[in-house]
Amino acid sequence: MLNYIFRRLLYGVLVLVGVNLATFFLFFTVNTPDDMARLNIGGKRVTQELIEKWKAERGYDKPLYWNDVTQGTEKLTDTIFWDRSVSLFTLHFGRSDAESSGDIGDEVVRRMWVSIQLATPIFVLQVIASVSFALLLVMFRHTRLDLAGVVACVVMLSISALFYIIVGQFLFARVLKLVPISGYAGGLDLARFLVLPVALSVLSRLGTEARLYRAMFLEEIGKDYVRTARAKGLAERVVMFRHVLRNALIPIITSAGGYLPYVFLGSLVFESFFGIPGLGAYVIEAIGKQDFAIVRTMVFVGSLLYIASYVLIDVAYSWVDPRVRLG
Repeated sequence: MLNYIFRRLLYGVLVLVGVNLATFFLFFTVNTPDDMARLNIGGKRVTQELIEKWKAERGYDKPLYWNDVTQGTEKLTDTIFWDRSVSLFTLHFGRSDAESSGDIGDEVVRRMWVSIQLATPIFVLQVIASVSFALLLVMFRHTRLDLAGVVACVVMLSISALFYIIVGQFLFARVLKLVPISGYAGGLDLARFLVLPVALSVLSRLGTEARLYRAMFLEEIGKDYVRTARAKGLAERVVMFRHVLRNALIPIITSAGGYLPYVFLGSLVFESFFGIPGLGAYVIEAIGKQDFAIVRTMVFVGSLLYIASYVLIDVAYSWVDPRVRLG
């Protein structure tokens, strides 16, 4: 297994290098450092002197790939590419473009814990609610309850998450005044600010996830081992939880594992609408400010988390199914 994990990590490094090169090329081909300076300085009277000052403060006055002025290895290291692309692999993210004193690494660490506080209960409750709802529908398959549940799933997956947010904020925060409409606080007040976005996020994804899991469970209950279990006289509840659910864990892990990066990166939509200062809101703010340094960093961090999550998914396969061997 260690050899397999090592090989997957090597493949992941190659993917990460490719994503990093493509991101750097796109950002600095579409927008030159002069264009970035004009966007960040703003105003109608942007002089070349202000542009050069902005570039010097943020290290964009260096050559892009190769520095002919310096000697030795500094020809490569004293460049924008080395400072803004290669340094990401050492987790040195540099400074923000919009604020010359803003250290991106410190901001990412601070906001990451806020995103984890929001996304962890969403992740856990989403899996529990979707699997439970899907199992309920399968246990009452070919009945009116199953039909009503499928219709509800189709309706829920057809509605945008923005609708849930707007209606939820209006009903529970403005009309009933049960929770704050937005904001964030630490300590014991944290639950008051997170209960509504967590509930709405779970509800917005329940239709899609439950319908997917229901299809998986229906495929499993038609197999021979299920008929054998029923022939032995096992109760339907025991068959569903001990046999069907266990054998459907691999697709469940695949679906749920893809959500793991969001546990760290946060949800862009929910953090922005509810005023939660996590990484999702950080990305939205950076896009609004044309802060490409933050956007490049978050693309790199997101790629790193996706690679790590799919390695963990492969390892989890071997834990839940002894037939899977990682070679």
